[in-house]
Amino acid sequence: MTEPGPRTAPSRVRADIAHNARVWNHWLGGTDNYPVDRVVGDRVTGMYPSIGEVARADRAFLGRAVRHLAGDVGIGQFLDIGTGLPTAENTHEVAQHTAPDARVVYVDNDPIVLAHARSLLTSSPEGATEYIEADARDPERILRAAGRTLDLRRPVAVMMLGILNFVLDTDEARAVVTTLMDALPPGSHLVLTHPTLELGGEGNEAAMRFWNENATPPITARSRTEFASLLDGLEILEPGIVSCSRWRSGPTPRTPEVAQFGAVGRKP
Repeated sequence: MTEPGPRTAPSRVRADIAHNARVWNHWLGGTDNYPVDRVVGDRVTGMYPSIGEVARADRAFLGRAVRHLAGDVGIGQFLDIGTGLPTAENTHEVAQHTAPDARVVYVDNDPIVLAHARSLLTSSPEGATEYIEADARDPERILRAAGRTLDLRRPVAVMMLGILNFVLDTDEARAVVTTLMDALPPGSHLVLTHPTLELGGEGNEAAMRFWNENATPPITARSRTEFASLLDGLEILEPGIVSCSRWRSGPTPRTPEVAQFGAVGRKP
């Protein structure tokens, strides 16, 4: 039996150190990862057993948010920053299932994500799906490149799921969001998730320390107040800032919380 994961690494990929996109893929049950990713991912799971639930809840939140925006709100353009490795129910698949002419731009700066995205993220005939290589901390570059596919004069849904936790300085994270949303018209939306220690994430603190010592890029948790500040100036949709597992999760009242905030804000 062969080892799961890519047989060879693109020239710029470090296969000797765990990387978030590949470890996240491992937690979601994927095979696009290396032995080092599985070792670190399994150590984190041992320290924080619910991390797999966080990954799955984050992905399910993405689906609910995109379906709401593409269907109920009528947003036809999505800018997904910090895409990660393709898996089931990607943004363009959810959006174009609801609105076949939806246009989606993915952004990541990991070369292995780039290689997979170009081969797997194919659009519906009516819509468009593009991938750009850029760092989340360079919003001006993202906007310039995205403008080749998206009409930035019309509302856009900016997806930033589990990405601002890699921008360690909160002021810088706020500045990234502000630059993006200032460039977009009213009716645009911001979709965020972010790890926290405030929703039963006690074991997460030690796991994050281990991650920062053994993997890349480094990560930080944020409080509810810090997370809320990323949405300053936006109208936060109901049910507000909640565990991402409980954002519009249906009639079941006892959906377990995960230690990951989720929220959607609308630019007035």
